[in-house]
Amino acid sequence: MIRLKRFLIIPLALVALLALSGLACAQDADAEPGMDADAEAQNISGPFDLERSVKRALSINPAMTAIRAQLTGSQFGTRSAVGDFLPSLSGAYGYKYYDRTFSTSGSHDDWVASANVSQPVFKGFSLLAAWQQAKLTEESNEASLTNVELNLIASVQSNFLSLLKARMDVKSAKDSVARLESQLKVISAFYEVGLKPKAEVLDAEVDLATAKQDLLTSENAVSTQKAQLNTLLNIPLESKVDYVGELINVPFALSLQECLTRAYEGRPDLLIGKKSVEIAEKDSTIAASSFYPTVDADWDYYNRGVDAGLSKGNNPGYAYSSKEYWTIGIGASMSIFEWGSDYYDYKKYEETVKQVEAQLEDTRLNAGFEVKTSLLNINEAADRITVAQKSVEAAEEAYRMAVARYQAQVGTNTDVLNAQARLTTSEAQLSQALADYGTAISTLYVAMGEKNLGLAKAE
Repeated sequence: MIRLKRFLIIPLALVALLALSGLACAQDADAEPGMDADAEAQNISGPFDLERSVKRALSINPAMTAIRAQLTGSQFGTRSAVGDFLPSLSGAYGYKYYDRTFSTSGSHDDWVASANVSQPVFKGFSLLAAWQQAKLTEESNEASLTNVELNLIASVQSNFLSLLKARMDVKSAKDSVARLESQLKVISAFYEVGLKPKAEVLDAEVDLATAKQDLLTSENAVSTQKAQLNTLLNIPLESKVDYVGELINVPFALSLQECLTRAYEGRPDLLIGKKSVEIAEKDSTIAASSFYPTVDADWDYYNRGVDAGLSKGNNPGYAYSSKEYWTIGIGASMSIFEWGSDYYDYKKYEETVKQVEAQLEDTRLNAGFEVKTSLLNINEAADRITVAQKSVEAAEEAYRMAVARYQAQVGTNTDVLNAQARLTTSEAQLSQALADYGTAISTLYVAMGEKNLGLAKAE
């Protein structure tokens, strides 16, 4: 029994040491979101401007939770790869019955307990490549986190700007309804005294009904955009949230070259592409490790007995030198020939490296195109804003003059209705141009790999 205890002490001590090391690693792991995230999820009071909306989405949107979990998993993968460099401990315990008696124990029964400590010495660079690959995967996931953040920012900003545009459309539609109701009253008064035909009254009623339908459509668009924002911000759909803001024309003065330089330096998808090339190269190194021998050092401990307690039984001649012993050694092994399996596997990964390099170049080209397109859209929207503002001013004046001429009996009802329709169209064009301008700026910053949460500045 004393020998059994001596045998058990060694593996138990090693297991305890490994458990303590695992606990220390677990303490180093990233903390899970706790009460702060819960408090943020419950806090929906007060106004939500664009910046606050984006910050909340980045904090508790499920897409962010998923990518953070992926990043944490890759960090554990890196630690796992480090563990492959260190010695491993294993143990075994078993029983066999032999048809002949052992000369050492004098028994047919053979109970064996063993422990093994194995230290890899050389694995054809596969261990080093696997650790470097795990580290690259972690860095790639960090870039993926940034990429998900940028996509989420773009989605929130686009929907927020669409909400502001929908509100402008509602205001324009209400103004249109008010103008048409006023015109209908004037026409009805003229009709009642016999100055205008019934047809003009009917025309005004039709246009008023159309304007009311447009108002209902615009109000529904506002409700839809609010629901979409609530979804992105992880807010219950039935909750009333005070989204505030207005469409503005933020000056933008960056040149194409400045935007391209910042994009090539900051875009996370380009960094992901670079890491993918390096990961593919490590795959090639791991495949090439089969061309080298593997070397391992082993320490083995054995304790034998004639019963489950590993005792020597009633045989006084069962020497401890035969019953309990240990060995230490080092060995090398190498695959000599596999009919090209290892060689062609290596060549496959070599071609994968070329493939990923080409994909990286394609991503770089598309990044430049996205920046150029966004910049062109900004310039186009800015010009449209200038034109639309002048158009609204002219349409307002034209409507005022048409109403005055009609009331003075020198204009027609058609002139008034046409002027009203042009004013409504001009207002819609202005709101669309402002929304497109903000969306283009948002898209450009995402294309450059930068976070401009509130779009309050464009520099």
